[in-house]
Amino acid sequence: MNSERLLLTIDDGVARLVLSRPEAANAIDLAFAKELEAAAALIKSERVRVVVVTALGRQFCVGGDLKSFAKQDDVPAHIEEVTTHLHEGIATLSELDAPLIVAVNGAVAGAGLGLVCAADLVVAAESSTYLMAYTRLGLSPDGSTSWFLARHVGLHRALELSLTNRVLSAREALEWGIVTRVVTDDDVPEETESLVALLAAGPTASFGATKRLLRSASSNSLREHLGAEGASITSLARSADGAEGIRAFVERRDATFIGG
Repeated sequence: MNSERLLLTIDDGVARLVLSRPEAANAIDLAFAKELEAAAALIKSERVRVVVVTALGRQFCVGGDLKSFAKQDDVPAHIEEVTTHLHEGIATLSELDAPLIVAVNGAVAGAGLGLVCAADLVVAAESSTYLMAYTRLGLSPDGSTSWFLARHVGLHRALELSLTNRVLSAREALEWGIVTRVVTDDDVPEETESLVALLAAGPTASFGATKRLLRSASSNSLREHLGAEGASITSLARSADGAEGIRAFVERRDATFIGG
């Protein structure tokens, strides 16, 4: 799938989604949002074991395309349409069993930060920066930022970033829990591909179950969550990958997972 705003390839279980609007700092307009929704749906329909999001140009994604928004006759209705498609795309990517890796270069702001926060693993270039920016415009967060950010950094830090529009460096983003690894700008591709190779060979259903358990933990009581854990591990023990993992451990060899 190649379109105006995004490039998508799926090969050998690896989906690669590239933000390809560098002339506009990969800002999100209506076409971008629709293409993200379509790309996420296509990825969901395939047997994908890992998803990688990267960006062309000097910036990762600066959020909504305010210039395009301002040209509309009905700006609020247009923003509603953009967010509807954008949110469906982000939710679909986040809900996949396959781990979602985002490799960040340059500036991240607004809904671009939402895409980063929705990832399972984030490889950040040392020069990258992170900004909410919404209240500077008299707006409120979108793109999943208000859902994920407090979960990553805690409520008070999320409020600080949202109300003051403080810019975080890559090292600060690592310390706060927004990104998972910081490397030199030149090393981002190599570090990302190392994670891709590791996760693409892993037990995809196990990854998905683990993601769901960790994300639901704060909304469940202890007993509810223990029940969910028991049901999940029992189900996975019945799967081919679960059986293979146990056999491999007993036989003292590396497991060969088929991704189920």
